[in-house]
Amino acid sequence: MKKKTVFLCNDCGDDFAKWAGKCPTCGAWGTLSEMTITESSRTKSPAAEPRKPVSLDDILTDEPTTLLDTGISEINNVLGGGLTLSSIVLLSGEPGIGKSTLAFQLTKQIQSTLYISAEESESQIAVRAKRLGITSEKLNISSENRWEAISKLLEIHKPDLLIIDSIQTIFTESIDGLPGSLSQVRECGSQILNFCKPRGITTILVGHITKDGKIAGPKMLEHLVDVVLNLEGDNRMDFRILRCTKNRFGATHNTGIFEMTEAGLIAVENPSQMFLAERSVQTSGSVVVPVMEGNRPVLIEVQGLVSPATYGNPQRNATGFDMRRLSMLLAILDKRLGYQLGTQDVFVNMVGGLKLTEPALDLAIVLAIASSYRDIPIDEKIVSAGEIGLSGEVRGVQHLTRRIKEAERLGFEKFICPASNLQKFNQKTKMRLIGVSSVYEAIEKSI
Repeated sequence: MKKKTVFLCNDCGDDFAKWAGKCPTCGAWGTLSEMTITESSRTKSPAAEPRKPVSLDDILTDEPTTLLDTGISEINNVLGGGLTLSSIVLLSGEPGIGKSTLAFQLTKQIQSTLYISAEESESQIAVRAKRLGITSEKLNISSENRWEAISKLLEIHKPDLLIIDSIQTIFTESIDGLPGSLSQVRECGSQILNFCKPRGITTILVGHITKDGKIAGPKMLEHLVDVVLNLEGDNRMDFRILRCTKNRFGATHNTGIFEMTEAGLIAVENPSQMFLAERSVQTSGSVVVPVMEGNRPVLIEVQGLVSPATYGNPQRNATGFDMRRLSMLLAILDKRLGYQLGTQDVFVNMVGGLKLTEPALDLAIVLAIASSYRDIPIDEKIVSAGEIGLSGEVRGVQHLTRRIKEAERLGFEKFICPASNLQKFNQKTKMRLIGVSSVYEAIEKSI
């Protein structure tokens, strides 16, 4: 078979005959990689009769969409009730974050599952199954990594659920390339889609990405699959967040929160209470803020510490928050309120190992820094949320009603929020809502 060299974009997956510094399709720089493919992968199938269009009335039915119950409440909430029959789901995340554990736990509830894991032997998978308490008789395990052999196994067992862990270990004989290469990942993804969709096999593809998300394998499959789930977290912490970034059958940006234990990932029903369980009261530099994790409000503690710089250059350190955003907030405190932070070390921490970028965090971070700078504790029953502009004004935030209800449920009594939000708020609440329009006003009413 004749071989041909093409240049494949790591971001969008498009291929070109010549190399270029900038991808003509997606505009990314330095993403084209050289790949060798066989002519057979480019051959076209013989001309066939086109499929006749079907009337919409003939397709639509009154029957509800068939969903497979995963048995895990947090996953069902993220997916909108469960796995849609014959859907293709991409579960991606960093190595060691818990993707295989989460995928394996799904086999407890599904009646018939074929689990393909080319990364481990059957005996290693059996040890994991024993640890997770999985004893299903309808769970079939294989370490096969050749798609042609996997498709034969599917025809024999006819499972309801197929799990491939991971897509980077699977290869097809139809094209050249090692398992995990861009061409193999794209071709295997297409063949899995074409095989499983018509047969009603629900498929979960596990894919590894690096910490900066630049591995092209899983990213390249996002346009092929129906649902994209990202499992995030810090390997040093026990918390994991499952985010839905694409869902053809429901809402996106839903989140599920889990705790990693020896028995696997356990769904956290009340994350706000968990994140605030070890909070120290009557301590300066501590503020509670209701953040939005997808459509769910979660209360977390923001800590700030200001101390005189021991060495010549003051330190600026933020854990779980953007450093550039922190520099902007410090400049606002210096310019608008006269806080002399040029000779101070400033540290900001999102308790629980969370990584947050929501603008509503601005007000809580400023209050935490001001509280530590003046060494005056903020009332433990106060929560705050608001975005801060460069002139020191406090701007409105989204989903204020949900934030208020979550804070009220956990017993907080005061909510410092943007005054512009209160002008539109007309619901009853037991909390005392304090509207502020500037950073100065927010600090004076809370410290």
